[in-house]
Amino acid sequence: MKRQTTHRWLAILVLVFALPSLACQFSLVDWSLFNPSTPIPGMGPTSTPTPLVEINFKITLPAPLAPGETLYLAVLDEVTGLALNPLLYAMQPVEAQTYTLKMPFTLGSMVKYRYVRKGAITAQEDTTSDELVRYRLYHASGPGEVHDLLASWSDQPYNGPTGRIRGSITNAASGQSLANILVSAGGVSTLTDSFGQYTLEGIMPGTHLLTAYALDGFYMPFQQGASVLSDSSTPASLSLQPAKLVQVTFNLTAPADTVVGAPVRLAGSLLQLGNTFGDLNGGISAVSSRMPILAPGETGRYSISLRLPAGADIRYKYTLGDGFWNAEHDADGNFVVRQLIVPDNDTVITDAVRTWQAGPSAPILFNVTVPANTPVGDTVSIQFNPYGWTEPIPMWPLGNNRWVYRLYSPLNMLGSFGYRYCRNDQCGAADDIDTVSDNQSRRVSTSLTSETRQDTVRAWQWLPESEPATVIAVPIKARSAGFWTGIEFIADYHPTWQPLYASTFNNVQALNASVVVLTPTWTAKYNQPLVFAPTAGQDALWNDNLQAIQYARAANLNVALYPTPVLLPNGPDFWLKAPRTSGWWDDWFARYRAFALYHADLAAQGGAQALVLGGESISPALPAGLLINGEPSGVPADAESRWRSLVSEVRSRFKGQLLWAHPYRGTLAPAPVFIDQFDAFYLLWSAPLAANGQNLDAMKDEASRRMDEELYPFLSSARKPAVIAVDYPSARGASLGCVPVGGGCLDWMSLTPTYPDISSVPLDLQGQAELYQAMLMAIEQREWVSGFVSRGYYPPVSLMDKSSSVRGKPTADLLWYWYPRLLGR
Repeated sequence: MKRQTTHRWLAILVLVFALPSLACQFSLVDWSLFNPSTPIPGMGPTSTPTPLVEINFKITLPAPLAPGETLYLAVLDEVTGLALNPLLYAMQPVEAQTYTLKMPFTLGSMVKYRYVRKGAITAQEDTTSDELVRYRLYHASGPGEVHDLLASWSDQPYNGPTGRIRGSITNAASGQSLANILVSAGGVSTLTDSFGQYTLEGIMPGTHLLTAYALDGFYMPFQQGASVLSDSSTPASLSLQPAKLVQVTFNLTAPADTVVGAPVRLAGSLLQLGNTFGDLNGGISAVSSRMPILAPGETGRYSISLRLPAGADIRYKYTLGDGFWNAEHDADGNFVVRQLIVPDNDTVITDAVRTWQAGPSAPILFNVTVPANTPVGDTVSIQFNPYGWTEPIPMWPLGNNRWVYRLYSPLNMLGSFGYRYCRNDQCGAADDIDTVSDNQSRRVSTSLTSETRQDTVRAWQWLPESEPATVIAVPIKARSAGFWTGIEFIADYHPTWQPLYASTFNNVQALNASVVVLTPTWTAKYNQPLVFAPTAGQDALWNDNLQAIQYARAANLNVALYPTPVLLPNGPDFWLKAPRTSGWWDDWFARYRAFALYHADLAAQGGAQALVLGGESISPALPAGLLINGEPSGVPADAESRWRSLVSEVRSRFKGQLLWAHPYRGTLAPAPVFIDQFDAFYLLWSAPLAANGQNLDAMKDEASRRMDEELYPFLSSARKPAVIAVDYPSARGASLGCVPVGGGCLDWMSLTPTYPDISSVPLDLQGQAELYQAMLMAIEQREWVSGFVSRGYYPPVSLMDKSSSVRGKPTADLLWYWYPRLLGR
């Protein structure tokens, strides 16, 4: 599975762009404009008068700076983009390896910062795992001092000892555990699980500032010191005070040249204001489609009223795009970032945007006509590439398949730059057919005179002109109550999916599905030490998953959760490279326990009907587990008791149906010895149905044979029923169980929509439909099968591509016919 990651070279490159002395190396862009004058943080536009407090930053370096090098404190702006609008302050040496800087901040500020070294090259601070520090946190609740320890630089790997900090976060008023709290120390961050527990791995020995921060601001921040010893765990449990919610009304006067009807958004530093707290395309963290939209009033006036947590430090701006594109600027062309320390009482904020423009370049109007077969309900997005692709921006509809977007800023930073169109913010998957790869784009240049780009999308990639599929009517015997007719989402996520979920679940319901299987993920990385937790920007967070469940239930769908670990490096390599020592296995089972119970709690709180555990990716952790090369995984001898204990805990927290995901690629591995604790199998079926060629009757016979000769004895021995979850891509060779490429068989995940197309693999939409037809015909004759689920559904957009997703394909029409009849409707 492809994951959005921040490549080390790109992060360093963007950081280099922020430093004016290196701008001459880049001929197309005046990157010195990324380094405006450095005002005092908190002294920009503010909505309420608040006092300032002085904070003394001290930092101890791993080694002295080289001659000619300068150490900077970078105060970061997550609303614009962490690397796109930093304020850099030179620090002063106290000793060879100790530097200091005193700075004033608005009382109540949550400071996000990191350290930068500048000389012949520019380097950013690293963690002990050689990962760039996203930011450190400091809550300016009064005058204070913070003494940081820097582990390493991006050009100097860390080779010293490490320890960890472990603890839990609770509600100080109720004692309830708090999930989804950001905990940070020493430049390392993580999110709490449903027990409120967290682990910060790879902390260098010494005393660090430990900070807990609620992404939505609903709890007041808390910070304290934590001493870490080598190869030791420091316990640190914290309690957060809940914040009072108050009504805040924002009244805005927009510039006279604001396009009438264009949505004006409020971009802010809290989760509910569009901040994803993740590293997305181009160094951006805030997603336009997740930001609240102000309501238009009288000419040039806009307003919105929100319930916000008192005491929260909200950095915000108004925008016609996101925090970077088309956001407000001051008279000098600098980004405007406002600050509001939310007061204890309801309040009205009155703001005025001076200009959307930055510099003398005139706005550019993009006017595009899209194909008539663009699905009703789809939006058209535009994505810009000034130094790398940034996050897509929704365009503004004109009707009759025409969309426009007026780009005002930051054109002062650009010369010639690229752009492309896509559907539903899914650039890289649902693209204009003329810009289907990341190195293809349309081009435009800035100018002192206004320009209009008249474009036409000839066709959408993976959305050809097509007639509805022909479905052959066959008699179908209705199954008993409780039979699953399901759709399983692909085990992947991007924050742009979230605003689309309401319509997505309506599309699933329109297939007459009775069950939707959601596949929330946690990301596991750094085999030593093991880090396995939800990662913002890559994994759906607690509230994201709750909202998805609510949308599904509103569409009258039953919900099953199938939590899936994303193992990096992908799949089998994770296990091969893991140390798999006794201590490592202890960490693995502790983290998998947290993972399973987190999703059991999520299912219980959201009202899901079923929970699915297991899956092929964790098979090396089962009793007598094997690696992909056939060697024993070295799982502990007491693995069975560990699993039984875990399942019992899951049962105590979730009272719905519990299923075990068991792979069936053509050979059935033995059932786990603890299968008696589960209600049913969730059989991950991708077995070959054809030996040579593809004939519907022959495939139906082969499916029937496999069910009767292999599956039925397997289930009878385990005394469990099964829901069959089918995964076949619409690519030539799927019926053989092997999509051939380069003399071998392709991993079907390589056909995921976000991956580049593999041109040597032929598209076969009808072949996928025939595979499904064969399976459905076989299942219809076998009362002992408890359900049928289509796997790999791509939630954000319809694509007639080679992936396993049935959305928008002939196979979806087939399910639309079969599902209601299987349910007796």
